[in-house]
Amino acid sequence: MRYFVFFCLFVNYPVLAQVEMNKDSILLTDKYIIFEGDTLQIDLEEVFLLKKLKFDTSYDRRYYYWFRRKTLKAYPYAKMTADRLTTINERLATIKSRSKRKKYTRRLQKYMEKELTAKLKKLTRTEGRILIKLIHRQTGSTAFELIKELRSGWKAFWYQSTAKVFKLNLKTQYDPYTIKEDYRIEDILQRSFVSGILEEQDAKIPLKFYEIDSIWNHDLGKKRPKSKNK
Repeated sequence: MRYFVFFCLFVNYPVLAQVEMNKDSILLTDKYIIFEGDTLQIDLEEVFLLKKLKFDTSYDRRYYYWFRRKTLKAYPYAKMTADRLTTINERLATIKSRSKRKKYTRRLQKYMEKELTAKLKKLTRTEGRILIKLIHRQTGSTAFELIKELRSGWKAFWYQSTAKVFKLNLKTQYDPYTIKEDYRIEDILQRSFVSGILEEQDAKIPLKFYEIDSIWNHDLGKKRPKSKNK
């Protein structure tokens, strides 16, 4: 996806293969346990049930699995963005000279652009939109804020202007508490972490899935609460 290559500024690892576990296996982690076909989340003294997927229509089913594929494709990029950001900050903290810091940043940017441009061009608009949200989930900063911090305010403005042409917004925050699409993304992630399809990385924004799921499944007729992330 040509208009999305600016994300190569943050990532420089190859995408890890996503291997699905045996569907008949029972997975036990520090957060979840599969019990008689259902999945329980164990959080201190609370136990939360990940409900079985149910669809009202065949269209709903097709859409869910279509959107799931998009989310699974975008998440590794967001995870690697968080890893890369940590590495960059740790490295820059050891470089005292301003000129050497700039030299390191330029060299890193050149390498990342060369290695990842071809991969990132293949992302669709939907995958790009999901990636923008997940970058906020995994780093605690919006894509716009990251570009501004690592490059400049002018670069962030230029990338934001380019993104808007394709109906994307680099300032988008991830908010599954109030945005239905974000709740769908979080549900997909949690199920994928449990099944081993994706490697879980802690979110940098406050998220409690049992609270999020309760809002959408038990309070659908009520007004959504004000976002906790804004």
